[in-house]
Amino acid sequence: METSGIGAGSDNNVTSRAAVSQEDFLKVLLAQLQFQDPLEPLDNNEFIAQFAQLTNLEQTQQFNEKLDTLLSLQNAGQAINLLGRSVEAAIDSGSIVGEVTSVSFSNGSPAMTIRTETDQFITGVSLGQVSVIR
Repeated sequence: METSGIGAGSDNNVTSRAAVSQEDFLKVLLAQLQFQDPLEPLDNNEFIAQFAQLTNLEQTQQFNEKLDTLLSLQNAGQAINLLGRSVEAAIDSGSIVGEVTSVSFSNGSPAMTIRTETDQFITGVSLGQVSVIR
């Protein structure tokens, strides 16, 4: 999930990870058990350590999901708090100054509509594009 706070670069990834699923871990563990040497079975301590790793992996994944939710809520709160406020934002054609008139959400990311001083409406402005709050 991509998140960006006020004034942050729009290409700023907070979470970028290659996740190993619990199913993948279990497949590897089962393959290891199937192909182990019967004369030298897996040591109990190693077996317990691998199960502890599985539990740790699952807890880390749950933590990451909750952190992603928290970051989404924080970004939503920041965007909603800008309603009615004057902001300066960087867009493709330069910098604009205007009032945030509405906030919409796409895939959990806030996108603001800004009414400029010349009564133009600029839509799809992200929090990362906002540089100054007036």
